[in-house]
Amino acid sequence: MAAKRNITQLSESEVIVLAKKDQFYFGVLYNQYFEQIFRFVFKRLGGDEEIAGDVTQQTFIKAMANLEKYEDRGLPFSSWLYRIAQNEVSMHFRKLKKNFSVPIDENRIVEVAVEASLSTEYMTADQQEKLIEMLNELDTDHLDLIELRFFQELSFKQIADIYKISEANAKMRTYRILERINKKWKNDE
Repeated sequence: MAAKRNITQLSESEVIVLAKKDQFYFGVLYNQYFEQIFRFVFKRLGGDEEIAGDVTQQTFIKAMANLEKYEDRGLPFSSWLYRIAQNEVSMHFRKLKKNFSVPIDENRIVEVAVEASLSTEYMTADQQEKLIEMLNELDTDHLDLIELRFFQELSFKQIADIYKISEANAKMRTYRILERINKKWKNDE
């Protein structure tokens, strides 16, 4: 019982090892990551709080059920949770057979434009709208990568862990999508 009182002194990897044996410790991980995963799901679902809560709960139920399969690869536990959450959101949309579009933060849209070599810093409102339309036309996998990198601000290493690919592959995929956006941008001018 004494160990349960000293949770704050445990590292994340120690809590995970304990959580594999005792669900009490999974509650510590749940409390630590719930808000972060909820915000991710909430944005992906376009701001539907009730459904986001359900999908987030499902994410943690799956995480708890599959915790034995979790392997520490030196990345934050949250990367594994993001992957589960992403799968749950995708399953939700498949069930609804809806297309998904990312809510866009104007500051982030400029960052996408700069990375895609569309702009150096300033974009008109029309140009921003055009880029948003182009992002919304991307298939789900491509949109997921752009959202994770630019709107969720994850590192390529975290994205690689979510997709179970190398960091170089995550970077390459992201920049290929940006190249396609650039080509389409130039063709539409």
